[in-house]
Amino acid sequence: MFTVGVYRDGVKCSFEFPWRVSIVAFMANPKLLQGEEVEETLKALAEDPFFDMLEVNPPEKPEHWRILEKIRDEAGVEIAIGAQPLVLMRGVNPSALDEAKRKSALNALKRVIDEAATRGVSKVALCSGPDPGVAARAKAKEALVASLKELAAHAEGKGVTVILETFDREWDKKQLIGPIREAVEIAKAVREEHGNFGLLWDLSHAPMLEEKPGDLEIAAPYLAHIHIGCTKRLPDGSLKDWHPGFYRPGSINGVEEVEELIKALSHVRYRGALGFEVKPEEGQNWLEVVNAAKGVLYTAFARYASRL
Repeated sequence: MFTVGVYRDGVKCSFEFPWRVSIVAFMANPKLLQGEEVEETLKALAEDPFFDMLEVNPPEKPEHWRILEKIRDEAGVEIAIGAQPLVLMRGVNPSALDEAKRKSALNALKRVIDEAATRGVSKVALCSGPDPGVAARAKAKEALVASLKELAAHAEGKGVTVILETFDREWDKKQLIGPIREAVEIAKAVREEHGNFGLLWDLSHAPMLEEKPGDLEIAAPYLAHIHIGCTKRLPDGSLKDWHPGFYRPGSINGVEEVEELIKALSHVRYRGALGFEVKPEEGQNWLEVVNAAKGVLYTAFARYASRL
């Protein structure tokens, strides 16, 4: 958490940033996904006073959990688990129309929830699985709702909240969910039975979904987490979910869009955390994109505070 100072009618005023700040550690340094540079990466992020929370992929080795727990306890940061790589990279599909594949996905995700609960982690995020196309989309949504209800029920007694992240459907990751309005429909159905469920909206994905921060008003009761980052526009005009650093060539989103997000979240009285999801490109040191993102958030909040 941080504070900015701005002048109002000749008087300097201080404004404290109203949300906890997190970062997707395995995106900031992608080597974490291969189980490399674990201690140095997590230590560097945890000891940065800018961050209150680290989002990590499910550690697969006991020694990595030990490193994570030690760093967490020493630095006092919160840990959240991002299980999205299981869906995007390993084919775990909670919206699968094949029941055997859906059950297999549920078992894998339940293991992540169990491990998180055992380690004192209270948030596990995932994504929907691939979009099967218009003809099968309604059935896939039914399968996803059934899966999310089962996962939420499994997590409920363990003190874990299950969070669904919305992704693009047309450009790159091509996930079932998808547009925020459809995500809200899913959330309403799950929340009818389980309160430990919420949505994650990512500013990085907004250009690919043709969404703006103002669209979050309809999702306000269900928002559990927010990501901040950029879409990548290639020279041919295509959009990629590559999470480049702010102001890199082809990056869509900057200070103006982050300020717009801050304004929208304040309007809906959002109370969760905001997490950076930025990734180094070839030739970049990973800390470069992290520190650039911090500067963007600081500047966007100072601009927002100066207009209050």
